Amino acid sequence: MADKAKWYVVHTYSGYENKVKANLEKTVENRDLYDWIDDVQVPMEEQVETKDDGKKKITLKKVFPGYVLIHMVMTDDSWYVVRNTRGVTGFVGPGSKPVPLTDEEVKGMGINEKPVNVDIAIGENVKVKSGPLENFLAVIQEINPEKKKVKALVNMFGRETPVELEFNQIEKIE
Repeated sequence: MADKAKWYVVHTYSGYENKVKANLEKTVENRDLYDWIDDVQVPMEEQVETKDDGKKKITLKKVFPGYVLIHMVMTDDSWYVVRNTRGVTGFVGPGSKPVPLTDEEVKGMGINEKPVNVDIAIGENVKVKSGPLENFLAVIQEINPEKKKVKALVNMFGRETPVELEFNQIEKIE
């Protein structure tokens, strides 16, 4: 059907998006389908809500409720695996033929093509290359690949201050 991986949209039961993502990732891992199914995403965006007491709360909302995006090579077998995942009601497209997203649609949706791969470990020193802490040195305390962020300690004014930095804000010190 297709020779290279493309983004496809799958319709799910409402509220099952993250379960479908987890089930698909588990199936890919268990059956070693990494050659077919490359990435599964539920696009999220931050929204600031103001509570009754005036406090602001940042929450993550699904950009497309009821849909999961899958970067995959479309074959009869990969179609079958995705289609028969619990919570999936079908691919988006006419009849049973899934239609891949165009490059323009993918860019417009804010999908990250590939997760950022950082070659750092907990306890390593890194340099902050952008943001308000530019040129500061930091010691990695925690790495969160899902959010693409690290928690690190920066020495400011003679004390260690915990900060959260995005992967693209830091670089490894050689």
